[in-house]
Amino acid sequence: MTLDHRQHLSAPVQEAALTIAYPLHFAVNLPFELAELASEHASSRNALLQENARLRNQQLLNEARLQRLDQLERENIRLQGLLESAYEVEHSVLIAELMRVDLDPYRHMLQIDKGSRHGVFSGQPVIDARGVMGQVDRIGRSSAVVRLITDPSHAIPVQVNRNGLRAIAYGTGRLRELDLPHLPNNADVQVGDLLITSGLGGGFPAGYPVARVTDVRQEPGYAFARITAEPLAELDRSREMLLVRTQFQDAEDIDASAAYRLPEEPGDGS
Repeated sequence: MTLDHRQHLSAPVQEAALTIAYPLHFAVNLPFELAELASEHASSRNALLQENARLRNQQLLNEARLQRLDQLERENIRLQGLLESAYEVEHSVLIAELMRVDLDPYRHMLQIDKGSRHGVFSGQPVIDARGVMGQVDRIGRSSAVVRLITDPSHAIPVQVNRNGLRAIAYGTGRLRELDLPHLPNNADVQVGDLLITSGLGGGFPAGYPVARVTDVRQEPGYAFARITAEPLAELDRSREMLLVRTQFQDAEDIDASAAYRLPEEPGDGS
């Protein structure tokens, strides 16, 4: 009974002591708990930052892969169009790829990866999946220079597909414009008319699409109409093209083009 009585008397004292000591324990432990919480927060934040960086890098990689897939898809579409165009062409063709473009704004020229050793000859017609691009101008053993139909020094015999009216389309030095300067003021030409190769002069086979008429000005008092057309070929975009060869263009054409050959490329054999 004495022990119970002492315990009963000491209980309030112990409770009071604990009540007084708790704030002291809390104050002593608080810095350690805060430090632990801060450490956990920092670790969690670092983990989130690392995960965020990883996800950003993964997204960048995925976008790059999608761009490559999109590029391959567009390239496949271009090649499919080119192959379909080659299938429709009645003459033998050779597929060539663009190597470089002449940066001179006054000359519309480009270099392709086919030359005399592939049977390329001077004056050979060059087309893409949409229409006539130009003609081979100079030849090397493994490459050639093509003069586009928009070059100021180029001219191509054409005819209006609707009525057979013949004309000559001249390059203007502007990539999306051809000029037809010698048609009478009363010529039957309309905006939207399709111009195709006439076959005259022997440079181009007949029937290939060249351009579409974009402007016709027939002013009284003038002898000739002012007519312009836009080339159908993608002159500033095509990377693949077809070199056309007719049955009348034989080995003599290649021999005759020797005077227009480019200097031999480094590494070319004889």
